[in-house]
Amino acid sequence: MRIVFAGTPEFAVPSLRAAHARAEVAACYTQPDRPAGRGRGLTPSPVKLQAEAWSIPVLQPETLKSKEAQQALRELAPDVMVVVAYGLILPRAVLEIPRYGCWNVHASLLPRWRGAAPIQRAIEAGDNETGVCLMQMEAGLDTGPVMLTQHLAIGAEETGGQLHERLAELGASVLSDGLGLLRAGMRPIPHPQAVDGLIYAHKLEKHEARLDWSQPAQVLARKVRAYEPWPVAEAVVAGERLRIRGAIALDLGHASEPGTLLAATRQGLDIACGQGALRLRVIQRAGGNAITAADYLNARRDLVVP
Repeated sequence: MRIVFAGTPEFAVPSLRAAHARAEVAACYTQPDRPAGRGRGLTPSPVKLQAEAWSIPVLQPETLKSKEAQQALRELAPDVMVVVAYGLILPRAVLEIPRYGCWNVHASLLPRWRGAAPIQRAIEAGDNETGVCLMQMEAGLDTGPVMLTQHLAIGAEETGGQLHERLAELGASVLSDGLGLLRAGMRPIPHPQAVDGLIYAHKLEKHEARLDWSQPAQVLARKVRAYEPWPVAEAVVAGERLRIRGAIALDLGHASEPGTLLAATRQGLDIACGQGALRLRVIQRAGGNAITAADYLNARRDLVVP
């Protein structure tokens, strides 16, 4: 069984490992090297690094819409193309090239959270559960029929980064199951997605990370978790703009203006919200590392709660 794998970020690496263990990976498609780091030097993707470590040929076209790119894929003669957070649109002509089409590992329980940021949006919305779907791709955005699904509970204080890692491994497991069935001659049966429950997980934007103290504390606490480690929640606290790396909501009654510092203790900084209060437990000053509220107070001895 010949597989062509298409993926780019760290999330896709466990799935590449699963594909490599199940079949011959004829080639890896990944996005072109991009500038990164302080020096802005061209940096290969995590998928490229893993593929090169296994001597798998790597292709990095800017687009798959050209006839040349499509012919290169056709010459690889794949039985199936596995797509995991690749980042490029697959035209209909590409979807029709592999013998069994293109499979996508998607980090949500479709049709809930189609789109670019399903992990973070699930936490932000307060979902108790998410999961991974192995989907038969079609031309629409995450609209294809689902072949296999695995559910996963979201931890009460789980961050976007932590859930990302668990779903990456779960996605690899689901993909391995699907490829195992195909290899045994039992092609997974695609089932159309449900009509109800459709919602899109729009791409995260950096401006969303600015906390609005007029919102309920429960909402803000979910944002802090969802946006860790990127784009990282931020707000003005006691006259200083801080990045908020860890916080919990307090069911606290008060009559203070949203944004007011209610208490400053070693347990955290309690900020008045539209409803309740947000306790900041891990924060980051400009140019500094993430520190506890206790360490922050050691550096802000001028801080006095009225």
